[in-house]
Amino acid sequence: MSRKIAGFLIALGAFMVFEWVNLGFNLQDGHPTSFYVVHGILIAVNIILAIVLAAIGWRGLRNRRGDAG
Repeated sequence: MSRKIAGFLIALGAFMVFEWVNLGFNLQDGHPTSFYVVHGILIAVNIILAIVLAAIGWRGLRNRRGDAG
Protein backbone atom coordinates (compact mmCIF):
# COMPACT_ATOMS: atom_id res chain seq x y z
CA MET A 1 0.00 0.00 0.00
CA SER A 2 1.38 3.41 -0.87
CA ARG A 3 2.07 6.07 1.75
CA LYS A 4 -0.60 8.32 0.24
CA ILE A 5 -3.31 5.69 0.58
CA ALA A 6 -2.19 4.77 4.11
CA GLY A 7 -2.18 8.44 5.11
CA PHE A 8 -5.59 8.94 3.55
CA LEU A 9 -7.04 6.00 5.50
CA ILE A 10 -5.62 7.34 8.76
CA ALA A 11 -6.95 10.84 8.06
CA LEU A 12 -10.34 9.46 7.02
CA GLY A 13 -10.59 7.41 10.20
CA ALA A 14 -9.71 10.42 12.36
CA PHE A 15 -12.23 12.60 10.53
CA MET A 16 -14.98 10.00 10.88
CA VAL A 17 -14.40 9.63 14.63
CA PHE A 18 -14.43 13.42 15.08
CA GLU A 19 -17.54 13.89 12.96
CA TRP A 20 -19.64 11.13 14.53
CA VAL A 21 -18.65 11.98 18.10
CA ASN A 22 -19.52 15.60 17.32
CA LEU A 23 -22.91 14.48 15.99
CA GLY A 24 -23.50 12.48 19.16
CA PHE A 25 -22.90 15.53 21.32
CA ASN A 26 -25.07 17.74 19.12
CA LEU A 27 -28.22 15.61 19.27
CA GLN A 28 -30.89 17.68 20.97
CA ASP A 29 -33.51 16.56 23.46
CA GLY A 30 -37.14 16.15 22.56
CA HIS A 31 -36.97 13.24 20.12
CA PRO A 32 -38.56 9.84 20.67
CA THR A 33 -36.39 7.08 22.11
CA SER A 34 -36.22 5.26 18.77
CA PHE A 35 -34.46 8.30 17.26
CA TYR A 36 -31.67 8.04 19.85
CA VAL A 37 -31.42 4.26 19.49
CA VAL A 38 -31.04 4.46 15.72
CA HIS A 39 -28.53 7.30 15.86
CA GLY A 40 -26.61 5.58 18.64
CA ILE A 41 -26.30 2.46 16.50
CA LEU A 42 -25.21 4.56 13.50
CA ILE A 43 -22.60 6.35 15.58
CA ALA A 44 -21.24 3.12 17.08
CA VAL A 45 -21.00 1.34 13.71
CA ASN A 46 -19.31 4.29 12.04
CA ILE A 47 -16.80 4.74 14.85
CA ILE A 48 -15.92 1.03 14.61
CA LEU A 49 -15.55 1.40 10.84
CA ALA A 50 -13.33 4.46 11.33
CA ILE A 51 -11.09 2.58 13.76
CA VAL A 52 -10.79 -0.35 11.34
CA LEU A 53 -9.89 1.96 8.43
CA ALA A 54 -7.32 3.83 10.53
CA ALA A 55 -5.81 0.53 11.70
CA ILE A 56 -5.51 -0.68 8.11
CA GLY A 57 -3.83 2.58 7.16
CA TRP A 58 -1.50 2.40 10.16
CA ARG A 59 -0.49 -1.17 9.35
CA GLY A 60 0.07 -0.21 5.72
CA LEU A 61 2.24 2.73 6.74
CA ARG A 62 4.16 0.64 9.26
CA ASN A 63 4.76 -2.18 6.75
CA ARG A 64 5.89 0.38 4.17
CA ARG A 65 8.52 1.69 6.59
CA GLY A 66 9.75 -1.85 7.22
CA ASP A 67 10.21 -2.41 3.47
CA ALA A 68 12.33 0.73 3.09
CA GLY A 69 14.76 -0.23 5.92
